[in-house]
Amino acid sequence: MEFWNDISTRKSWDLLKILNKKLGFIVIGGWAIYIWTNALKSKDVDIILTDWNDLEKIKENYEPKKNDRLKKYEIIISDIDVDIYLPHYSKMAIPCEQLITMSTVKEGFKVLKPEPLLILKQQAQLDRKDSIKGQKDRVDILSLLLSKTIDFKEYRQLLEKHNIIFFEKELKRTIKVAREEFSYLNITNPRKIKQLKDEWVKHLH
Repeated sequence: MEFWNDISTRKSWDLLKILNKKLGFIVIGGWAIYIWTNALKSKDVDIILTDWNDLEKIKENYEPKKNDRLKKYEIIISDIDVDIYLPHYSKMAIPCEQLITMSTVKEGFKVLKPEPLLILKQQAQLDRKDSIKGQKDRVDILSLLLSKTIDFKEYRQLLEKHNIIFFEKELKRTIKVAREEFSYLNITNPRKIKQLKDEWVKHLH
């Protein structure tokens, strides 16, 4: 079961591949989680530029809007929203200039590692928890946990280092209240859901 319709996710994925050939960036957000999990696709593109010069390249071809409130640049290409984050400008739970040291190459993309990716997903989910995108964030968080790529010790160390240890309690809450989110991951057996929840919560303080 997909969250967004197939046409918009296919267009978004194709756009991500095109941009990947032209610019230097790290994939974050829904597509980064898809690259790690092969679970739900995304309809938006979220990237961190590793070089400010690439912003000039973007300006040559597109018309990015500066969002001073959310500290990012935004462009719309073929109805696809692209959010662009930059070191020393964007405000994130972990500073961008540190995030760009936390990437790896996977499936031809430079993608954020699972632990900081989980933290950014939590940040997004906390910002929009009552919206449809907030529900997608929760599904993404569960899919990342399900993929067994998270090192909980490393996750906790990042939270402590960046003074956001309350994210751990929020993650526990997200796990405990999750219900229909599991259906998007093809998990409907109540016993299996309880087993997964117990397993994940056990890793958290």
